[in-house]
Amino acid sequence: MATQRNEPQPEVKATPVAGASNEAPRIRWDDSNMKSSYANVCNVSFTREEVVLMFGINQAWNRDQKEVPVQLTDRIILSPFAARRLAALLGNIVREYDSRFPSLDAPTLRPVPKTDQ
Repeated sequence: MATQRNEPQPEVKATPVAGASNEAPRIRWDDSNMKSSYANVCNVSFTREEVVLMFGINQAWNRDQKEVPVQLTDRIILSPFAARRLAALLGNIVREYDSRFPSLDAPTLRPVPKTDQ
């Protein structure tokens, strides 16, 4: 279920590149081709070269179902560097959220057994 939204995005100043002029370039966020999707499920996998985020919708309406259908709708593939930046940004957002609103009661994640990839 994708919905279209064209909300204005704030302009952000970038950090200057070494050796470049002291004036940082302005970033202009172009959301003309952006789509918005709802997801209540996320799964993550990785290899040495990439981190894969898969988003979808849990369609289990009854608790007694023997199988839970999850419709995957979006896949985002990141480099490990970009994944680290995303993890830091999400951590900052959750801390900011917790400082403004009551804390989220997120379920505890089970450790994933290590595998050689």
